[in-house]
Amino acid sequence: MKIMKIAALGAVFAAQFTLAQFKQTPLPYAYNALEGSIDAQTMEIHYSKHGAAYAANLNKAIAGTPQEKETLIKILSETSKLSPAVRNNAGGHYNHELFWTILTPEKNTQPSAKLAKAINETFGSLDAFKEKMSKAGADRFGSGWAWLSVDKNGKLFVSSTPNQDNPLMDIVEEKGTPILGIDVWEHAYYLKYQNKRADYLSAIWNVLNWKEVSKRYEEALSKK
Repeated sequence: MKIMKIAALGAVFAAQFTLAQFKQTPLPYAYNALEGSIDAQTMEIHYSKHGAAYAANLNKAIAGTPQEKETLIKILSETSKLSPAVRNNAGGHYNHELFWTILTPEKNTQPSAKLAKAINETFGSLDAFKEKMSKAGADRFGSGWAWLSVDKNGKLFVSSTPNQDNPLMDIVEEKGTPILGIDVWEHAYYLKYQNKRADYLSAIWNVLNWKEVSKRYEEALSKK
């Protein structure tokens, strides 16, 4: 009887461990830290409800499948073979985990010299890049994301994807390593901006964490 109880407890522990495979990282600032650009209520709902749901639902979707033992990047690279639930929630979890980090209450951060040079060479100027990125978000019909990514040749490109897709997925047309992603789902901005997505896209540059984007740029290049 004691052995059976121990085995049962072990099974429960294993199930709990499996369901905790993917977790949210703690938000690196207070909910109200981005006020003026993103309001506290939006940040709290976005992080504690939407973000948390993607992590929880991803763990449920991969329970009992080989994906339980795979990295998130690996899962994203094979979404064409996986269920819509895995695709949507793996994308949602990855996208939001990136999104939290590329925002900051620190004022006037700037791209590294290396990233600034690449932006100027690719888009003409930082302002021209911001315009192109904002347009990608504004033109995305319905829900989705705007991305700055590094392609297989180490070059920068701007793209947008629907829903929770991203450039790491094997199903997208423009593939690469995302270093900056802007959420244009309505839950990211509607409480403050209502239907004025363009205003949200303009304001988000005030809280962009260029230090993090620059770090991700270096990491993406190191893998080429």
